[in-house]
Amino acid sequence: MKPKSGLTRFHDCYILRDSKIIKEDLWIRDGKIENPEQVFYVEQQEADITVNCDNVLIAPGFIDIQINGGWGIDFSYDSETVENGVGKVAKELLAHGVTSFCPTMITSHTEKYSKILPKIKKAQGGKHGATVLGVHLEGPFISPAKKGAHLDDYIRTPEKGLESIREVYGPLDNVIMVTLAPELPGATEAIKGLTGLGIKVALGHSTASLAQGEEAIRNGANLITHLFNAMLPFHHRDPGLVGLLASTTDKQVYYGIIADGIHTHPAALRIACRTNPQGLVLVSDAIAAQGLADGNHRIGPQAITMEGGRAYVAGTKVLCGSTTGLDECVVTFKQALDCSLEYALEAASLHPAKALGIDDRKGKLDFGYDADFVILHPKSLRVLSTWIAGECVYKRPNIASD
Repeated sequence: MKPKSGLTRFHDCYILRDSKIIKEDLWIRDGKIENPEQVFYVEQQEADITVNCDNVLIAPGFIDIQINGGWGIDFSYDSETVENGVGKVAKELLAHGVTSFCPTMITSHTEKYSKILPKIKKAQGGKHGATVLGVHLEGPFISPAKKGAHLDDYIRTPEKGLESIREVYGPLDNVIMVTLAPELPGATEAIKGLTGLGIKVALGHSTASLAQGEEAIRNGANLITHLFNAMLPFHHRDPGLVGLLASTTDKQVYYGIIADGIHTHPAALRIACRTNPQGLVLVSDAIAAQGLADGNHRIGPQAITMEGGRAYVAGTKVLCGSTTGLDECVVTFKQALDCSLEYALEAASLHPAKALGIDDRKGKLDFGYDADFVILHPKSLRVLSTWIAGECVYKRPNIASD
């Protein structure tokens, strides 16, 4: 009997590779994408399992770098049960094609960080849920003038640079990304210190000028958090952080954008995309109310009200996060821009991988990459199944009816 090769072949499918959708088989083994020429001509192996795909579309798994919770779970609030909460959200995300994510904490009391951060550990995904890449800390080092749903009482200034950061957060082992306002006293030293530790720094909830934003980019920051939201509006004499999209800095600037049909007007999406197409990163910015009915909910310590799928700070019309999944954002984004399907999919996979510096292993279906992918209906883009490290971790019921 011929020994098993460990190979799985996905046949009769379209795959997204090198920014093109092509008709080609996908081969995986040991959790990685395999080169079929190596398999055929060098190893002379055949697949143990062949999956007949019936012309579905296979794309890299979605990566959500800003998600505050969902399905009743809030990563900034439920300190005693946050481990189980992260697990629940990670599991639910599989149905949305998300294979990796960054649980996000908003501005909170210092005690919350010491209780919650050690419990949200980086973890490989599987049937239990999507991969946890690390925590995204959004605040408390932000501008009170652009606080959004963040509470004034907990906002801080990093006047001592990285020392101030550590005083609030404690150990940073589980952190992958920090959002701060670059105009604050000590922010420059904080940015240098954080990026020196390999932590990505995003600029947001800020009144920064373009010059202050450019200085932050020169000192190591590489992202903007939810572009257009919680920052100065574009002005022709000082375009603020929005101006970084057309800045002459040598570094690629990435920017998260919420394409839920509520936070960002389609015209604004088009302006951002046409100005800096390679930097656009789709994020859900989903909150605990995602997956729940309208009513009273929360984001961190802040009470919110959801009306018609729109989440507001209670008693106001201040938006405070989305209730839309990243898969839906991809569809809304494509419709709003009338862009290529390839571009819309890469904005939720390759672009976030590049922003986080993990594009050497995630965000593509290239040979040797992690076999994290989503199988989509070729027309509706509905998620049919989700795969992590070559294992099917979610399969939509009643696929035959699509």
